[in-house]
Order: sequence, then structure tokens, then C-alpha cells
Amino acid sequence: MNIIIVGCGKVGYTLVEQLSNENHSIVVIDERAEKLSFISDNLDVMSIVGNGMSHQVLLEAGIATADLLIAVTGDDEKNLLCCVIARKSGHCQTIARIRNPIYNKETDFLKKEFGLAMIINPELAAAGEIARIFQFPSAIRVDSFAKGHADLLYFKVTANSPLIGVKLRDFHQTVHANVLVCTVIRGEDVIIPNGNYEFQVNDVVGFASERRDAIDFIRKIGIAKKRVGNAILAGGGKISFYLAQSLIQSGIKVTIIEVNHDRCEQLCELLPTATIICGDATDQSLLLQEGLEHAHGFAALTDLDEENILLSLYANDVSNAKTVTKINRISFNSTINELNLGSVIYPRIITAEYILKYVRSTNHSKDSNVEKLYKLANGKAEALEFLIKADSNITGIPLAKLHFRKNTLICCIYRQKKVIIPSGQDIMMPGDSVLVVLSGYRVSDIKEILED
Repeated sequence: MNIIIVGCGKVGYTLVEQLSNENHSIVVIDERAEKLSFISDNLDVMSIVGNGMSHQVLLEAGIATADLLIAVTGDDEKNLLCCVIARKSGHCQTIARIRNPIYNKETDFLKKEFGLAMIINPELAAAGEIARIFQFPSAIRVDSFAKGHADLLYFKVTANSPLIGVKLRDFHQTVHANVLVCTVIRGEDVIIPNGNYEFQVNDVVGFASERRDAIDFIRKIGIAKKRVGNAILAGGGKISFYLAQSLIQSGIKVTIIEVNHDRCEQLCELLPTATIICGDATDQSLLLQEGLEHAHGFAALTDLDEENILLSLYANDVSNAKTVTKINRISFNSTINELNLGSVIYPRIITAEYILKYVRSTNHSKDSNVEKLYKLANGKAEALEFLIKADSNITGIPLAKLHFRKNTLICCIYRQKKVIIPSGQDIMMPGDSVLVVLSGYRVSDIKEILED
């Protein structure tokens, strides 16, 4: 596809990186020459210094033949205007980043009136991921599929785990749980495990199941955590606002610590049932005074990655809280993974995943749609949900008789409100939602998981 990206901040750079890796032709527009110089030095893309709202600049970028324009500047209204001008100047689809909460309940109206293919709100998406983690605190990550009916959950194998030394072929005899182990992250490597895989300390294991079966499994391996009943959020930005709304609706008590007095007053009006504390979240005595030692959940959501890392390390040191750490800029993934940060959230990567899903789904396949896409282990593997649309050479045949490409696993099938953890005798049918985990290649259609 020919794609124009307007805005070259953290989200813009991540989009350029991900989309260029998938062999799309990318043109980036930004008014900051130094940002574009950095991108041009690191990635094989064309860049234009200019205003993405300018018709002339868009023409120079190739809007007349572009397939997609993505506007991710720091200004919602600029993003909307970029998309309107793009639609008037060419025939491309448009995606706008809209972050202001005042627009949150108007997304359907904005999409219709501005002709947008998608509206993406990184903070809202990140808050949704954190809320899922707080709902299942035993997991370090929760990816939801089939409209919430099935999950891919991840946990770290601890030194006292009953799974240590167990081979996957003996897994069900050992645990007796209705789950399917799908992925293993071991150091820098991603494994799509077979029967010979043996659980080791510090493996991050992903498994697919229904929520009730996941609870049973987590309990059996001894890592069950108490449901989060209260949470402290460090930082009062947009993610904290969206997250607090979600947690309060779930009956969770929320305390937000924010240093800016004006923002505290806004939050008091927007979240009347939350406790808003005006103070510095890095003040240890303040954290202890607000009950960190007895908190069930803690999320470090300030604007500084370094601050968030230190806060989560401290929270893990003084409490048993489920911790979540927001990282937006720092990219030392291997180092971060070695730290005791609990669950780590990258809003820019979440945004890229939503847009990648859209780009892959625009292949107009008659057989399937990409409904969800999650990157695993810094992009080394992917978990995708496909909606099967029609009979094809992949439907109606027992899975054991299909010739899948290497490092490919069908993790679950959702059919008529029932989650199926598949065996070799199960089949895929039109109307099914199918969760696939794969490594080493990319697909836009489910047929592509078969060998040629």
C-alpha cells in the first residue's frame, strides 16, 4: 500500500517502523526537520518537511495515488482537518488519532461525518489493556479475542512452580486444565511449543482459554492473586482518567496522585467518586500515607518513563500490589524485561497494532478478515484473530490433516457462543472466530498459514 503518515512523534515513528517492515511504501510529513532526519537515517522512507494540512504538501506526498493517510500529530483538530483535506484531494482511506475525552462519545458521528476509516485513541486503548490486567491480576498480560469470550493470557514461570521440568506432552496429565499453551518467550526468543517443550524458570508462557478455565488453571499452578479491590494511579493524565472510569464502573476504589493543581481540580469534577490527591507521586511518604502497602493494584502512569520504572520497583518492594508500568519512549526492551516491573504497557505499540490490523484487513479477502492483531516479544511473533467468511480450502477439514507452516498454532475457535480449545479432530467453519499464533512470517488471510 501507499501510505502517508502525518506527524512524527513517538506514535508516528512506531507506525513508520512497523509499516515499513511490512513492505509498504511510506511517506512521512512533519514540520520538524530534525524528527524527519532521524527517521530518514534509520528507516527507508520518504520524508517531507511541511504542514500536513496543506493541500500542496499532500500533493507533493502523493495523495492522488495514496491508499491510506494516517494523521497522528499532537492536535486532534489538525488530525481531523488533515483527513478531510486528504479525502478531498484523493481517494484514500483516512485514520485520525483523537485523544481528547470530549470526543470519546462522538466517535461514530466523527467517523461518519469526516469519512474516517478509523479513529484511534492510544490512551483509551492503553487504559483498556490495564483494566483487563487488573481484572486478572495473576497474568502479566491479557489479550482479548472473540469479543471478550476468549483470552490469551501470559504468566511467568517462578522457581517454585509445579510446571518446572514438565514437558508439554505431559502438561494435561499434570495440571488437568482446559487451556492450550500457545507461546513461550524465553529471553530474546519466541517459541511456538511442541510436545518436547519443557517449562523453565522465567519462561513467559501464553495460554488460550475461557476466563473461568484460566482461573482454574492459575489456581492449580499456585499463582492466583486476589481480585483487585482498590488501585492507586500515579499521574493524572488521559490514561489515568480513562482507566479510573473503567475501574470505578467495575466497583474498584481508585486513588489518583497528580502533581498539577489545576489538573487535580479537573479530575475532581470528572471523577467525583475517585480520591484525587494533589502531590508528587515520587514522594515515598505520600505513597505510604495513601496506603500503597495495602493496595491491590498500582499503575505508574506519569509522563516520564524513568519515573514510572522507579515507582513500580518501589511498589513491588513495599506491597503485594499488581503493578502496571507505562513505557512510551525508552526502548531497552531486554533490560526492561529483566526488571521487576509487573506488567508493562506501551501505548505507541498498542496504537500501531490497531492500525496494522486495519491495514492487513484491507486486502478484501473473500475468505477471512483480520479482527485482532497483537505483537509478541518485540514483534517476533503475532497473535491474530480471523473471522472466517466463506468455505475455502481451510474449512471443513480436521486440523490434523491441514499442512500448517512452521511455527504456527491454532489456539482456539469461537463458534456460536462456545469457545473450543481445539484438538486435531476439530475443524474450522464459516462464521468461526479463529485465534492463530505464528512466528517468522506475516499473514493477511487465514489461508496463508498453510504450506504452499
